[in-house]
Amino acid sequence: MAAGSAIQIPSRLPLLLTHESVLLPGSTMRTSVDSPRNMQLVRSRLLKGTSLRSTIIGVIPNTSDPTSDCDDLPNLHRIGTAALAVQVVGSNWPKPHYTLLVTGLCRFQILQLLKEKPYPVAEVQQLDRLEQFTNGHKSEEELGELSEQFYKYAVQLVEMLDMSVPAVAKLRRLLDNLPREALPDILTSIIRTTNQEKLQILDAVRLEERFKMTIPLLVRQIEGLKLLQKTRKSKQDDDKRVVAIRPNRRISHGSITEDEEEEEDHDDVVMLEKKIRTSSMSEQALKVCLKEIKRLKKMPQSMPEYALTRNYLELMVELPWNKSTKDRLEIRAARIVLDNDHYAMEKLKKRVLEYLAVRQLKNNLKGPILCFVGPPGVGKTSVGRSIAKTLGREFHRIALGGVCDQSDIRGHRRTYVGSMPGRIINGLKTVGVNNPVFLLDEVDKLAKSLQGDPAAALLEVLDPEQNHSFTDHYLNVAFDLSQVLFIATANTTATIPPALLDRMEVIQVPGYTQEEKIEIAHRHLIPKQLEQHGLTPQQIQIPQVTTLGIITRYTREAGVRALDRKLGAICRAVAVKVAEGQHKEAKPDRAEVGEGEDCKEHITEDAKPESISDTADLALPPEMPILIDFHALKDILGPPLYDMEVSERLNQPGVAIGLAWTPLGGEIMFVEASRMDGEGQLTLTGQLGDVMKESAHLAISWLRSNAKRYQLTNASGSFDLLDNTDIHLHFPAGAVTKDGPSAGVTIVTCLASLFSGRLVCSDVAMTGEITLRGLVLPVGGIKDKVLAAHRAGLKRIIIPQRNEKDLEEIAVHVRQDLTFVLAGCLDEVLNAAFDGGFAVKGRLEHLNSKL
Repeated sequence: MAAGSAIQIPSRLPLLLTHESVLLPGSTMRTSVDSPRNMQLVRSRLLKGTSLRSTIIGVIPNTSDPTSDCDDLPNLHRIGTAALAVQVVGSNWPKPHYTLLVTGLCRFQILQLLKEKPYPVAEVQQLDRLEQFTNGHKSEEELGELSEQFYKYAVQLVEMLDMSVPAVAKLRRLLDNLPREALPDILTSIIRTTNQEKLQILDAVRLEERFKMTIPLLVRQIEGLKLLQKTRKSKQDDDKRVVAIRPNRRISHGSITEDEEEEEDHDDVVMLEKKIRTSSMSEQALKVCLKEIKRLKKMPQSMPEYALTRNYLELMVELPWNKSTKDRLEIRAARIVLDNDHYAMEKLKKRVLEYLAVRQLKNNLKGPILCFVGPPGVGKTSVGRSIAKTLGREFHRIALGGVCDQSDIRGHRRTYVGSMPGRIINGLKTVGVNNPVFLLDEVDKLAKSLQGDPAAALLEVLDPEQNHSFTDHYLNVAFDLSQVLFIATANTTATIPPALLDRMEVIQVPGYTQEEKIEIAHRHLIPKQLEQHGLTPQQIQIPQVTTLGIITRYTREAGVRALDRKLGAICRAVAVKVAEGQHKEAKPDRAEVGEGEDCKEHITEDAKPESISDTADLALPPEMPILIDFHALKDILGPPLYDMEVSERLNQPGVAIGLAWTPLGGEIMFVEASRMDGEGQLTLTGQLGDVMKESAHLAISWLRSNAKRYQLTNASGSFDLLDNTDIHLHFPAGAVTKDGPSAGVTIVTCLASLFSGRLVCSDVAMTGEITLRGLVLPVGGIKDKVLAAHRAGLKRIIIPQRNEKDLEEIAVHVRQDLTFVLAGCLDEVLNAAFDGGFAVKGRLEHLNSKL
């Protein structure tokens, strides 16, 4: 194209409809496109076009594109801006859309709309001359008084800003290099003006009119900047920054508000420094905090690190470095509180009283690390709260179940965004003292992941020799945890790492006996449920025999959670009856009195003892108190869930009862055996572990080696028990995984019953590990196993002789109800398991050698 010839835009332009912003010639704008017609324009014109003309589009302001293709186009704004599409970026989140970067070229006027679909196209007339932007020579005759005045204000505005900012220096160079005809549009797009003001500038086609409208905007911005500089004259030069230019009235109010906020923040920093100096933190922590407060004073508030540093210093001030509560060391009062809150648990109460006694004698005693191990529902967590109440300390519970990140314990380093201290330091901040009772709940359910091993992080926390200088990653200074009383709870010690277990004092919390459950129910559970359901003892009565029926027939657990739920179900059913009775009393029958008396006499004559859920007596309010008997239990809780099936399942040979330990408490376990013709194979079913499978092989090997001695034969009469005979051992409840060595004596007794044809005594249960020579070795979990047998109604228990010491932990009334057989070898086990003993063939007479 020859120099000096007019630069023209196409006479037909596709139109991009925008509503939220206004594009002026010479400025650049980024806009989002997600409406149907605009999306089609981008796909068909910009993405598929190959020439420069295909990238020129018309941007129409103050016009919304309809959300559907079927809708008609709204009235288009008369003046638009021809723009060059510089960049197109597509995305599918949160919905498909394009982001366009467009640069304004010149104004145009719409003459005629040629088509609306798939995107609008119009015939346009160019209003600005583009050659004036490419011609660097300024014609003085075209520059009048208005352009000189505009240029003076523009230079004054830019020089009031910080010229060290690259964007400001570039703007100053543009004022000298660009034609003055282009400056009104460019400066209007740079300063903070409203869309309505930009729209007025766009509609100003004549250059003289454009200068007249832009000069007041520049004056307004200059006055606003003068006010800003006046209010910030005390600021240092290095704190200068480019401020957003706003309308005059808004700037004055905004600057005062920001200045007041900065003064308040400065006062807050001074107060924070005063708190740090007056706090009782350690010398190392004080040194770190003073260093951080100096950095905070020099740091602009707009920096992200400002908030992080301030949060860190506020946490350091809030931590209880030397603040503690005074322990209540009266042993008699502590005993009363523990007895009132919990029934039984003598071992736990004894340990707490021992701690109080030692604290009386020595003030600087380090807090013990206790670990309560027992089945769910026995009160491990609640007893921790009672210990805190007894000592007069603050209580904080930390749930560790499923925690798989060591940062939950040690905290995150402050180099990360969103870093925070660990749960230990957060707990100390919450309670506000340095000697609380921390309950680490479910410590046996910690997980391990790529983020580290939280159990390993607990090694420092739970070590009395190290936790006096516990270092959280967030604090990065030592904090003394030696005065904290840590109590951990677990269902089993099998999943706790040995190093962590070695640092804790393990106290076993076994399950409750039936008598203990009855006492707990009437002392604690029933009053709690009555209070939760708005009932009184005058409205409901639950005898102890009914409570025993709930325990034996509707629950089978070591704790009392299921019992608590059943009592809650009973209270809800009674609450319905009480509410219905009150409703009927509030709204008496309005029938005639005579008919009412006849009806009452009729009901009295036909009245019979009925359950609580019967509807025949709904005409009258229930009599108080409502007595819960076995009929009411069946109506409310349904048929019994557990039956005494022991005698029924032992009515044929090849069945014996064993005792097992699980994290949920002790359980009885049936072992069944059968034989059939085969090839001498041993089949084991019931999801058995490797140890239990080995016990089964040990049992069959021992019986085969002693078959002649006990006169045990297979179906064909051979002493080789596996000769043409297959044996199938099954452990019912096949969906539950079973493992452990304690089923050895039970498997031997079961197989001996199968091959001898004799029945095992129906009231006998047993546990113990066996050897290939017939010895019975000790096992663990004796107390839980004995309580499970007691719950099931068994009377005689065979245990290893070396477990006799474990019987002392069992309550006296339970030992009185049971008969214990201490066995050192399998001969004693078999003699105790069968009525009349298990006959052994007489030994052969000793033959003297004739040699």
